[in-house]
Amino acid sequence: MLDLVIADALIVDGRGTAPFRGSLGVRGDRIVWIRGVGAARPESARTIDADGLVLAPGFIDVHNHSDLSAFVDPDMPSAIRQGVTTVVVGNCGTSPWPLAGWPDANRMASGDPNQEPPAWRGFGDYLDATQAMHPATNVAALVGHGAIRQEVMGLERRPPSLDELRAMRGLVAEAMAAGAFGLSTGLIYVPGIHSETDEIVALGEETARLGGIYASHIRGEGAHLFRAVDEAIAIGRRAGLPSHVSHLKCETSLVCGRAAEVLERLHGNDDVTADQYPYAAWNSSLASLLPPWAPVEDLARVLTEDRDHLCAAVEEGEADFQSSVDGVGWDRIVITGTSDERFRGLSVAAIARSLRVAPFDACIRLLIDDPSTGCIGHAMDEADVRAILADPDIFVASDGAAISPTGPAGRLPVHPREYGTFPRALAILRDEALMPLPMVVRTMTSLPADRFGLRDRGRLAEGSFADLVLFDADRVRDLATYEMPHRFPEGITCVVVNGTVAWAEGNGPIERAGRVLRHS
Repeated sequence: MLDLVIADALIVDGRGTAPFRGSLGVRGDRIVWIRGVGAARPESARTIDADGLVLAPGFIDVHNHSDLSAFVDPDMPSAIRQGVTTVVVGNCGTSPWPLAGWPDANRMASGDPNQEPPAWRGFGDYLDATQAMHPATNVAALVGHGAIRQEVMGLERRPPSLDELRAMRGLVAEAMAAGAFGLSTGLIYVPGIHSETDEIVALGEETARLGGIYASHIRGEGAHLFRAVDEAIAIGRRAGLPSHVSHLKCETSLVCGRAAEVLERLHGNDDVTADQYPYAAWNSSLASLLPPWAPVEDLARVLTEDRDHLCAAVEEGEADFQSSVDGVGWDRIVITGTSDERFRGLSVAAIARSLRVAPFDACIRLLIDDPSTGCIGHAMDEADVRAILADPDIFVASDGAAISPTGPAGRLPVHPREYGTFPRALAILRDEALMPLPMVVRTMTSLPADRFGLRDRGRLAEGSFADLVLFDADRVRDLATYEMPHRFPEGITCVVVNGTVAWAEGNGPIERAGRVLRHS
């Protein structure tokens, strides 16, 4: 007897092959039976009549910041209810272990800023603690270069000594041995911004030794986009491991219209892949607008000594620093979380007008008052977004964190990608006929599973884990907007995680059946 049968579905198996009408059966946490229309159904404790809805593998979000969501919002509804069954965390160089990275990871999860860091002595302790919280989705983790660097070197703006590099390599090796799937960097953020290519290659070699992947928020996504992509490719080649470019985009008017060029760069290299969220705005920290020589913790002094130089660097960029304002404008950079609630949801330009100061000075005031201030930058062109989305080799990923309207982040004007990434991608590609459904599902399932080494996931096949999503291909779409971001999508009807029905439309609470996955 089976535990679950989903009957009479349009089965899209995740490999890009033609869909077929049929049924699927689950015993325990595995798919054990798949048959076409007309086959006799085995007995089952529960049967869901799909009535022709699409049945696909659960979506895999390879660029996610839910590192600590299991401790803050363990139901993870913004992920589950858009069909995500596995998240890959530890991205952008940030991970909650080593513990130097814990405050940033806690902030991304909207955790209590006054909470003391845990007593995790190793990466395995973090994974064990996450499993103990019974997350709603599966969680696979990268280890963050930024956290490692800060643990060993603090916020030093220099290359590591031989002893420091040896210590950093040791932390990478420990994390990989404990189950990390690879190494990530955030090369526009402190302290990753202070690192040179050779340092990352050395840590990549340690990652490669245990079969991991290198994932990077590259050094620039606007004026420096092409050389930043080239650096990511070179790091993978030199270190001997696959490299992955996170949230690929053509940011600012300086590279608008050049999506085809950047895609061509990736297609010419078998060992590099990329993901994208289908929105024309990024979400980051306001401190990421600062050049590497002006750390936010030392901002008052830098401002006193050389305000004009700092203003020029922020608004125009420098040879080794890409401005996130140039080609965008202060009126298109909107504040999300900050200590002064009056300014949430307003652009920096609007805040400047209310304070009767220049936009640069308003930005600096926000950062001095609250260094963790976040922002959304409306910096990309929709044509480029769609060109990248329509590429059948680019994964869909949210760059969000699993949150809920009633949780700590529910009062913040978050990015709509937290709730809508995967339904939005399905809707755009359907409505504009940019890619057939089987290929769309492939970018969300088997492609990321294979690339990140998520064994027996991302496919509907007998023997694979029963991570499933049932949806209405004609109705699925995102409802979250920048003005009203805390809105769940429509058209997702049922989500199964490890054989358990985690959520079904109209059935109330989420059943938490996720697991911490460990690379082996």
